[in-house]
Amino acid sequence: MTRRDELCDAGLAVLAADGLRGLTHRAVDTEAGLPPGSCSNVFRSRAALLEGLATRVFERLTPGHDELETEAAAAPTRAQWVHLMQQLVRRVRAQPHLQLALLELRVESTRRPELVEPLTAVVHRAFEADVAFHERAGLPGGPDEIVLLHLAIGGLITDVLTLPDALPLDDVDAIIERLVDRLVFGG
Repeated sequence: MTRRDELCDAGLAVLAADGLRGLTHRAVDTEAGLPPGSCSNVFRSRAALLEGLATRVFERLTPGHDELETEAAAAPTRAQWVHLMQQLVRRVRAQPHLQLALLELRVESTRRPELVEPLTAVVHRAFEADVAFHERAGLPGGPDEIVLLHLAIGGLITDVLTLPDALPLDDVDAIIERLVDRLVFGG
């Protein structure tokens, strides 16, 4: 793991636990167990740190190269679509602080216009990677369905992580299956 990744992982932990107000270069150094000044040497500004954190969220939630290649080689079916979406939600649920940190960044971008462009770029790169994987795997649907699933799965993840008892979310896998059926296959 690089020093940058180590600092980002520590920053994400601070951000998820303490919000933007608790996120300082010094707090990241402390969380990472590194000498003071380590974070500011890598991330010269708060904006650079926030962009680095957003990038790192997607790096951590994206499957590794070998797993992606295996998934891309699988039969491009409805079952594969469902499996991929269920795996995504499982990855997020296994590391909830990553999504919570991303939500903090998104909310902060509404107050700090200078964050909008870099955060938009990070999210758009993740979307483009999803579209490229989708095309390589030959899955049914296209970019429109991917947008719809991003929006639907993102809402599901937010509810599961923040207010899991507000809606009937007893069987998340079944909900994902219904979302894929309705949004990709029109069922």
